[in-house]
Amino acid sequence: MKTTPQSDTTTEGIRIQAIAEFVPHESEPGNRRFVFSYRITMTNVGEQPAKLLSRHWIIVDGEGRREDVRGRGVIGEYPRLLPGESYSYKSFCPLSTEWGTMEGNYTFEREDGGRFLARIGRFFLVPGSPRLTVQSPSV
Repeated sequence: MKTTPQSDTTTEGIRIQAIAEFVPHESEPGNRRFVFSYRITMTNVGEQPAKLLSRHWIIVDGEGRREDVRGRGVIGEYPRLLPGESYSYKSFCPLSTEWGTMEGNYTFEREDGGRFLARIGRFFLVPGSPRLTVQSPSV
């Protein structure tokens, strides 16, 4: 199994790239608080517009405890992606263990009202990962 702090998946023309990084200045290992930032870039590589409606994250810590996080939009926004457009945002995930994983999906809606789940591939939250950047898609 791949244990990298990044993932790249495409579902129904929506490409989701994720990358995580440990944030030492926000973490307190002695108090079992490990903070990770993550950046998500979603790109419409398909031929139809799509609007993000909601999110579902599955967060599993290093001891196997699972937390499901559901909500509307992302960081208070509901991006609408035309073909070839991208949208990025950054957020944070605190854990009580030194490592964990994140994965999930976004619910998107097409102009005709049809909805689908765009998969967010599993990525690892691990200290000591090299600082990485999400590559711009070549559309």
